[in-house]
Amino acid sequence: MTERQPVVVTAGSRAGSADVPGAARAAGRRGYRIVPVFAEDPRPLPFFVYGTLRPGEVNHDLFLRGRTLAEEPGRLTGAVLYDGPGYPYAVEEPGGTVRGELVTARPEAYAELLAALDRLEEYVPGDPRNLYERTARDVVRTAGDTVRAWVYLAAPGVAARLREAGTRIAGGDWLSRR
Repeated sequence: MTERQPVVVTAGSRAGSADVPGAARAAGRRGYRIVPVFAEDPRPLPFFVYGTLRPGEVNHDLFLRGRTLAEEPGRLTGAVLYDGPGYPYAVEEPGGTVRGELVTARPEAYAELLAALDRLEEYVPGDPRNLYERTARDVVRTAGDTVRAWVYLAAPGVAARLREAGTRIAGGDWLSRR
């Protein structure tokens, strides 16, 4: 049995396929574009924060105080850090490293924290105007093991502009920029 994925139907080109539910196929026949939406991992993931959500920074207490079980140093490999207008952007780049904190939310606060961080980062799934994309990545703990965590990476258009004309933060550590 094939697992069905939810779909978003948007105005656009015709589409239709046997792997989408009947209503979506019918919408495709009427000229709507079918965009599959894959469900996020249902298990709560920790968050990797590298900028204003780190301890001592402006958003840490506003968003994280009382909502976390643990905060520990971590490294995101395969990315570099760029300076933004008061906050940084992590941009994927082989060989790079971004330093930050791995934050584990309290189970009862997880959904609220996820929604609050999405609002802070102005992230809306599938919105082409996003400045950041929330994505699951492996983060390296101090002990050397890895854990899957949510990371807000620069959206593709933002990343392209930063690579072209942005100011990279040496060492990948937002706290060292001072």
